[in-house]
Amino acid sequence: MKETFRWFGNTDTVTLPYIKQTGATGVVTALHHIPNGEVWPIAEIKKTKSEIEANGLEWTFIESIPIHENIKLRKNDYTQRIENYKTSLRNVAECGIKNVCYNFMPVLDWTRTHLHWPLESGGTALRFDKVDMAIFECHLLKRKNADSDYSAEILQRADEHFSQMSDSERRQLQDNVLMGLPGTVDNLTIPVFQEMIAQYEGVTHADLKANLSYFLNEVIPVAEENGIKMAIHPDDPPFDIMGLPRIIKSEADLDDLVNFVDSPANGITFCTGSLGANADNDLPKMIRKFSDRIHFLHLRNVRRETDGSFYEDHHLEGSSDMYEIVKAVLEIEKARGMQLPMRPDHGHQILYDLDTKNAYSGYTAIGRLKGLAEIRGLAMGISKSVDM
Repeated sequence: MKETFRWFGNTDTVTLPYIKQTGATGVVTALHHIPNGEVWPIAEIKKTKSEIEANGLEWTFIESIPIHENIKLRKNDYTQRIENYKTSLRNVAECGIKNVCYNFMPVLDWTRTHLHWPLESGGTALRFDKVDMAIFECHLLKRKNADSDYSAEILQRADEHFSQMSDSERRQLQDNVLMGLPGTVDNLTIPVFQEMIAQYEGVTHADLKANLSYFLNEVIPVAEENGIKMAIHPDDPPFDIMGLPRIIKSEADLDDLVNFVDSPANGITFCTGSLGANADNDLPKMIRKFSDRIHFLHLRNVRRETDGSFYEDHHLEGSSDMYEIVKAVLEIEKARGMQLPMRPDHGHQILYDLDTKNAYSGYTAIGRLKGLAEIRGLAMGISKSVDM
């Protein structure tokens, strides 16, 4: 696998020289200062690319060129936003970058209720807690009919927990859920969020899939013309939340995706954490099935709990079998005669990084370096002990 590391630009506490020290050769980043839906100018692309290359690294994957909400809803100025997206694709290709990750999740990117959940080891992890999500939806967001999405047991536990929470704890939960990554949603408040999700009222899974299909049929020909591989990221978490439909969460969804446009340019970012949070997904089987459409790998592990909660576990532990996952990846790499770009995802906050301020949650240096080293060692062990 080609080892890469996520970088959030010059505001990131993990600098390019630090990434160089991990042994990774590639950087995964985006123009986070460009507003969602606007064209990426060639000058800005070249500026970021030159900075990465000046540190002895390669800009391997763009993550992401965000998709404007009007495209997802196919309303208002969605046609102009799609034209902007096509122009951005042409511009990045002109700058020599040919891999683009994106997602089609309504309103928010990945969602967690805890950004610093304490682990027995002394570190912290990202966590999605079903009870706390019910608290957010029913008591803080006060979404209409939200209680119908939760069991009576979850709702009772949520009521009891909410009554015991302080104002600061309630505020922290709200901030955690509404946190957006750079370039997606910033400074989101409850009233603004209520307006945003209201746009999706009545939008079904079939509607959203139809809108994704429309988008792909518009942009994949441009990607093909410019030698670009598009790679959709699965929904995280892989189930409906806040009344918003999730449409890339299972093997059946990925079947639909590849059938929307039959092109090698229409591919997948295979995230073992996002897909692994769905107990119905057989990850090694899916890797082999979609072998020719997987263009990018996010390797991490989540520990699923019986009530639908999960947290980010150690990369080689958790509910997914990372040995079988990496083995499947190495098999398809051999068959394709290439290395797939991979990045270790959502590391624990440990050691000196526990004192790091203003870091992006899940993206501190040492936890991801630990995950990268573990995956690197696992891959070497498999390749030397199994006929690859």
